[in-house]
This record gives sequence, structure tokens and C-alpha cells, in this order.
Amino acid sequence: MAAFSISEQPAKVAPNTQTNPKNWHIRDDPITWKNWHKHVNWIHATLLLSTPLIALYGLLMFEIQRKTAIWAVFYYYITGLGITAGHHRLWAHRAYKVSRPFEIFLILACSGAVEGSIRWWCKGHRAHHRWTDTDADPYNADKGLIYSHIGWMLLKQNPNRVGKADISDLNADPLIMFQHKNYWIFALFMGFLFPTMVAGFGWGDWRGGFFFAAVLRLVFVHHATFCVNSLAHYLGDTPFDDRRSPRDHFITALLSLGEGYHNFHHEFPMDYRNAVKFYQYDPTKWLIRFLSYFGVAHHLKKFPENEINKSMIIMKQKKLDREKLKLDWGKPLDKLPIYTFEQYVEYAKENNWICIEGVIHDVSEFIEEHPGGRSILTASIGKDMTASFNGGVYDHSNAARNLMASLRVGIVAGGGEVECRKTK
Repeated sequence: MAAFSISEQPAKVAPNTQTNPKNWHIRDDPITWKNWHKHVNWIHATLLLSTPLIALYGLLMFEIQRKTAIWAVFYYYITGLGITAGHHRLWAHRAYKVSRPFEIFLILACSGAVEGSIRWWCKGHRAHHRWTDTDADPYNADKGLIYSHIGWMLLKQNPNRVGKADISDLNADPLIMFQHKNYWIFALFMGFLFPTMVAGFGWGDWRGGFFFAAVLRLVFVHHATFCVNSLAHYLGDTPFDDRRSPRDHFITALLSLGEGYHNFHHEFPMDYRNAVKFYQYDPTKWLIRFLSYFGVAHHLKKFPENEINKSMIIMKQKKLDREKLKLDWGKPLDKLPIYTFEQYVEYAKENNWICIEGVIHDVSEFIEEHPGGRSILTASIGKDMTASFNGGVYDHSNAARNLMASLRVGIVAGGGEVECRKTK
């Protein structure tokens, strides 16, 4: 695991992101005590560091009313789904389509999460998928858990290094561009004013509405989303592809409204699902599917099941191959000496050799352990016992075949299939 630091760590570099000396940026220089303030993105830092402090103050100074708590949790899910179902699966990946009225609802909901405009968020996320785990990845996991979680927002991004992504579809959408141009109005109202007003006008809890339904709720939404960039690249397994850092884990899914099956998502990003098993937690998928029954969501994209299964089988095979390497499978055939059949017969009696399928085995230490009795094995010395081993006397088990592999000492010249393998 990379160091827990927001400072720059060595990273794999995408081929088109080398720094041009003519386009110098402060992020090209290392962070020092003299220049650290120039590296900080002060807008992001102010928002992300002040909201937890404000929420903590509210928790220490005021009691949470039950109605306000329920409203805060409800609005957490609304704004969280605005990110997962809106920013992520609808606009960043175009995994499904929705009716225009519901799209407007998602625009308002994701604005309440205060995570940047749809255009800005999707541009960075598409770059993340295209340049995963390279220096062009805006939240490169190779730079450390804290960097990928929040550090990439606290520090300025070098535009010369961040990977490019096609957002022409977003630029052509008037609603998305309207939200982008007026983002801070959307964010201020939906992120802070609206949740405060609901609690204030609804049951007179203006302070609770602000501290808990607005600010505390926002802190939880932020870090739930951030876990997809950080924890989902460190915690879990890789059932579909292990060449990159994204991983699948229930805990991350629980924290992020179903976005924690990240290995699947990076392998099949256009799929509207993150979780493909019925028992896996993915409320975003459930919402999209539910809306599809009423025609609100439509054109739900699913990667072909056959191709998904291929990826899983390949990964299972890779794991089996790694386990196989840990075991002793006997001396490889191409490392064994070759004897003529006459030489085999000559040496067999003094060495307790038998021949099966063209391979010579030394059974000296196994004669007394042979389940079929000592006499059968001693009578086999110096002979070709292929037919007897394969059912003529007894059709031996896989365990017997594996054991015999550990007793290999040579190959009989002209031994059919084995000799062919040897000479290829």
C-alpha cells in the first residue's frame, strides 16, 4: 500500500502527460515549507476543512431533534444518489437514460452534494477511467490513500498532467451547461439553504437544519463519495481484473450507496450496475431498475453476461495458477534424462524403476506403502505398466497420478506422447 500522505509519490506516467517546460505549473515543483501555500487549492480546502469543524461545533452546542435527524438522513440519500445515479452512472458513463423531469431532479439532488458541477465532475471521472493509476489520473491511487481520498482536492491540479477526456456530449446539453455556469447558486441553495429551510419552515429547527441537515449531512456525503476514489482502490478483491487497483468490497459499497464493487465497474464502466449478484448492496442499481418499470429510466445498459463470466473465469484461473506454483509437481519432463527401453530394463531392477506412459518412476521408497500390496509393485519393476495403471489391473486415482509425478527419474526414448513433448 502506498504511503498515507498527500505529498507526491512516484507514479506511473501516461505517455501524453509529460511536463512541457514552457507550461510550468506550481505542481511541477516539490512541496516545501516556503511554497506549500501555493500548492493548496484554497476554495476546496476551505469547504472541505471547514464543514467538519462547523458540524462538530453544532454537535457540541445543540441537540438534534428527531425530525431533523430523519430529514438529514433522508436528504443524505437524496443527494448521495444524486451523485451515484446522476453524476456517475447517468452523465459520466451514460449507462442509462432518464426522462427530462427526473434529470432535472437529479441535477438539483447532485447540486446538494456540493461536489462540483456535472461537467467538472464527469470530466475528471472520465479521465480517471481512461488513465487509471497513472500520473494523468486526477485521483491516482498510487499516490496514497489520503491523496486519492481528499488530497487531490486540497492540492491544485496540474492541467498539463491531468489526462484529457471527451465531454462534447456534456457541452452540448443546455441543462448541464446552465448548471455549470451557475454552479455556486445551485450548490449554495441545494447544499445549505434548502435543507435548512425545510427544517426551519417545517418544524422551526433552523439551527438544526443548518448544522445537521445541511453541514453534517454534507460531510457524510463528501466522504462517502471520496471512499470510491480511495478505499475502493485498496480494500477488497479483484474478481474481474487484477492489472489495476480498483477492488470490490461490501464495506465500500455500504459507505457509498453501492459504488464499492469497483473492480466490476472499472472493467465494465458502461453497465448501469455496480453489483451483479442479487445479494450485493447496490441501492443505486435498485433505484434505476425501479424507475425503469415506470419508464422514468430507460435504455439500461448491461454488459453481456458471457463476457462478464469470461473475466471471472480468467481471474479464477490466474489464482489457481498461482496456487499451483506453490506445490511440488515433480521434476519437469524436459529436465529428465532420456533412456532407451533396453537401458531402462537394465537399470530398473537395481533401482526399482517402473515405466508408465513413457515416464520412468523410482518406487524404492513406495514399495512398502503401496495400497495394492508389495508384490504387485515388485512384479512391475522393469516393465511397461501403462495399461495396468490405467485400468488393466486398477484404474488409479488422481492422487496416485500426482504421487507418481513426484517419483519421476527419466523418460523412455520413443515413449509416444511424452517423447513428443520432450523433443518439441
